Order: sequence, then structure tokens, then C-alpha cells
Amino acid sequence: MMSLNIFGFRALWSPYFLISLLVITLLYFLLIGPWRHRFSGSEPTPIKTKVMFVLGMVLLYICKGSPIDLLGHIIFTTHMVQMAILYLVIAPLFILGIPNWVWSRIVNQRIIKPIIKLLTSPIIALFLFNGIFSFYHIPFIHDFVKTNVILHASVTSIIFIAAILMWWPLLNKLEGWNNLHGLKKIGYIFADGILITPACALIIFSDAAFYATYTELGAWTKSLELCVPASLLSQIDLSGPDMFTSMSALEDQRTGGVIMKIMQEIIYGIFLAIVFFEWARKERGIDELDEDLMVDSNALNEPRIN
Repeated sequence: MMSLNIFGFRALWSPYFLISLLVITLLYFLLIGPWRHRFSGSEPTPIKTKVMFVLGMVLLYICKGSPIDLLGHIIFTTHMVQMAILYLVIAPLFILGIPNWVWSRIVNQRIIKPIIKLLTSPIIALFLFNGIFSFYHIPFIHDFVKTNVILHASVTSIIFIAAILMWWPLLNKLEGWNNLHGLKKIGYIFADGILITPACALIIFSDAAFYATYTELGAWTKSLELCVPASLLSQIDLSGPDMFTSMSALEDQRTGGVIMKIMQEIIYGIFLAIVFFEWARKERGIDELDEDLMVDSNALNEPRIN
């Protein structure tokens, strides 16, 4: 099989994207550090929060700046792994990695607050993310988006924002916002898993490979221009994705759908476990408090012997 090195360093490692992420990370630490005292209501940021933000940035570079991004334009399976990590791992990490006081200053702006309130209501947030994600993977829409650099960047960003809105009711801790608690969180995660299933089923159980950007040379080459300079592509003799994988297009497509569904189940399963144990711990705390209050009440009502 052909090596990805034929596409050059810039296509493999996206140095400009890396520099952009490093600048954003620097600004983040300046904001929560030396610049924090310029903002009223600011608080020290826990180490756990900082780690989550940095981890999110590292995963973002791996997904969109490393050779994995290039491979995602060649092998559909890798593309689906990117989707799972971007929207089901990085999105919640960014919510948890940005301090509450920063989120409060962002989302409580008079103009955008009612919009975000509406879009983060649980039902709308669920259908918005899963709807956009599913429509994006309709073959003719997917192929059209993957052959236009501006449209691809825009749609990818929109889906990521929709993922942030979808995770918001589960993870945000701001007062007065759409927060789910206890069993509602569990039901929300189950509903999320169900709504993404049709898109995965369409991909897994299809009898034919239907994405032109992974099967037809012209469309596939055009999609490579999203991360490889066209001048370089014109110098390389390409015959199709089979130069880089032993899987057939149909096997690749089905494997991508299966991996997306498995990763989604694992990630949602982890969040389900966290939510369940958090809920159980709170319930146990309430029961223990009720028992203490009952004991105190009985003690107060006992007759005193003089």
C-alpha cells in the first residue's frame, strides 16, 4: 500500500492549524490566569478544568491537524472515528474545560441568551444535533460538502456547535439554565443514542457504497484538495482509495458505521455510569439526611424525666 508521505509535510501535519491552536491555548491560560482579575466574578480555575481543556485541544489537533485528518479523506472508517471523537469527546471536554465564570459571561449576553436558551432546551438540542449529523451523511449532501473547502469548514463547525448545544443540558452547571438532573439525564442519554441510530444503520446495512468521495476518482481527488494543495495533487498519479487500504469501498463504509455506533455506545455508556452513580450518591445522601432528621425529631419528642 502507498504511504501517506507522498502528500508532503503540510498536508500531514497542518502547521498553520497547530499554530492557531497553540495561540488559542495561550489566550486561554492568559484569560484564566493573569487577565482573570480584569473580569468581575472571576474565580481560580481548578487543575481538572485546565486538563480537560488542554486534552480537548490535543484531541482536536489529532483529529483535524495530524495525518488522521488526511486519512479521513481517504478511508471512510477514519472519517467516522473523527466524527465520534469531535462531537462525542471533544465537545463535552470543551464545556467542562472552560470555567463557569467564563461561560456565564459568554451565554448571559442579552442578545444571545434567549437564543441559546431555546437551542439548549433538551428536545430541541437532541433533534438539532442528531438531525444535522444525519442529514450531513446523506450521500449527495456529504459528497457536495466534502468537495468545497469553505462549505466543509462551515458545516463541520455547525455540527460542532450543535454538539456543544446537545451536551449543554447534561454538563453545564450555571444557575438558571437548562440543567437536567437524576433520571432525566439518563433518559436524555438513551434518547440521544436512539436518535443517532438511523444514520448509522443507513451506512451499515447498505448494499452498495454510496459516497462518491470515497468511490469515484474525480470526487475523491477533489475532496483531497481540502487538505492537500491542488498543485501537489496534480503531480501525483492517483488511482483511488484502494492505493491506501485493502478494504473494498463497501467494507470500509460498513466498518465506519459500525465503529461510529460502537464508539457512541461506549462514550454514552461512560456518561450513563457517571450520571447513575452521581444520582445514586445524591439519593443516598438525601436518605441519610432524612434519617438524621427523624432521629433528631424523635429525640426532641421524647418525654423528659426530672
